[in-house]
Amino acid sequence: MADVSYDAGEHRSNWVRLRTLIVLRWIAIFGQLATLTIAQRMYALDLNIGLCFLAVGASIIANLVAEFVYPENKRLSEIEVAGMLAFDIVQLCFLLALTGGMNNPFALLILAPVAISAMALKPMTTALIAAGSIALAVILTFFHVPLTTADGTILEKTDMFLYGFVIAISIGIVFLAVYAGRVTSEVHAMSEALAATQMALAREQKLTDLGGVVAAAAHELGTPLATIKLASGELIEELEDRPELAEDARLIRDQADRCRDILRSMGQAGKDDLHMRRAPIGAVVREAAEPHSERGKALHYDIGGETGLAADQPIVERRPEIIHGLRNLVQNAVDFARGNVWIDIAWNDDHLTVRIIDDGPGFSTSVINRLGDPFVKRRRRSGQRRGYEGMGLGLFIAKTLLERSGAELSFANARDPFDPAARLGERAGAVVEARWRRDTFARAVDTNRAALGENRPIEV
Repeated sequence: MADVSYDAGEHRSNWVRLRTLIVLRWIAIFGQLATLTIAQRMYALDLNIGLCFLAVGASIIANLVAEFVYPENKRLSEIEVAGMLAFDIVQLCFLLALTGGMNNPFALLILAPVAISAMALKPMTTALIAAGSIALAVILTFFHVPLTTADGTILEKTDMFLYGFVIAISIGIVFLAVYAGRVTSEVHAMSEALAATQMALAREQKLTDLGGVVAAAAHELGTPLATIKLASGELIEELEDRPELAEDARLIRDQADRCRDILRSMGQAGKDDLHMRRAPIGAVVREAAEPHSERGKALHYDIGGETGLAADQPIVERRPEIIHGLRNLVQNAVDFARGNVWIDIAWNDDHLTVRIIDDGPGFSTSVINRLGDPFVKRRRRSGQRRGYEGMGLGLFIAKTLLERSGAELSFANARDPFDPAARLGERAGAVVEARWRRDTFARAVDTNRAALGENRPIEV
């Protein structure tokens, strides 16, 4: 599991297409035109209709320019999105200033650009837009053209309701900016983590397929290569005038042709060696842990334990998600172990369990309940599990992949971190347990009892 550093707001503006903001602005324009028309004709409000339509016309011109100058699929930069949202806020506030300011119930629409900013821009940019919106709302409270009817009646709220509405708008802007920004960041973080999981799974699948290619090549090329070697040896020993040499030469040619046909049948992807598609659970776990066996920490295997015999191990499928998931868990244990990691494999009639324990400090109590979520960074400042900043994406990938294979994961500490008498030692660190139902691998067991048949081309 690599160290992870992640800025939730970085490059988020690249999500937004210009076309999206143009469509939203057209909706706002039609809404403003409809509102002005109804207010003037149905409710007989005395509006400065010329300036009001001038404000709406500015939005129309900006939209038309954006549509004709830029392509529809243009992705906006951070500054471009912020500029468009700032323009919309200023245009709306100018229109509100002509129609009663904060006495106008449509002042609530100031929240819309802030919400878009929280979902698309960095927190600092959103903070600037939110601060500007609040400042304009306060200004509109004191500086605006009053709403009046045709008979001269002024429509105003009482001071208490007016100031309360301004405060509510301000709180709503802050709350919406924080809330929408936080939710969008978490959704984006999960999306990034899932993408990393898919990449890890694809990589493990390629490694598994490569192993199948190597095994198939060694199995199928063994006989012709041995024949070629034998025939070549005989040719070296024989004299040129011996008639057997012609037959040997033909044999070499035929076997070379056979090698060529085998390589051609393997193709770019190769053939799938059916022997490699399943293995005893102990072999699968050892394969997963093998890359970390030479990192200065001792790996101890206990296969069978009290629940089974090592000679009667369950047969499981060598699925890439199982191997890569277990490998990530072993890596995490090796990263923080003082010198030893124990891998216990146990089974009974109903379940198969793989438990990984280290002799390190254990999981921090501040993050143990959040393990498995992407990009968990908080940990104790006391130095426990020091030297590792991420501890989020790798465990998330392991948890996601293993759960995809049907496993249930649990995280715990082998000792009580609040017990002052507890000391570090053997099997006193972090404990990660992956548990499968035995019937999850029923297909692998049934296949083990049947004839394998010929190797099949790998599906890509």
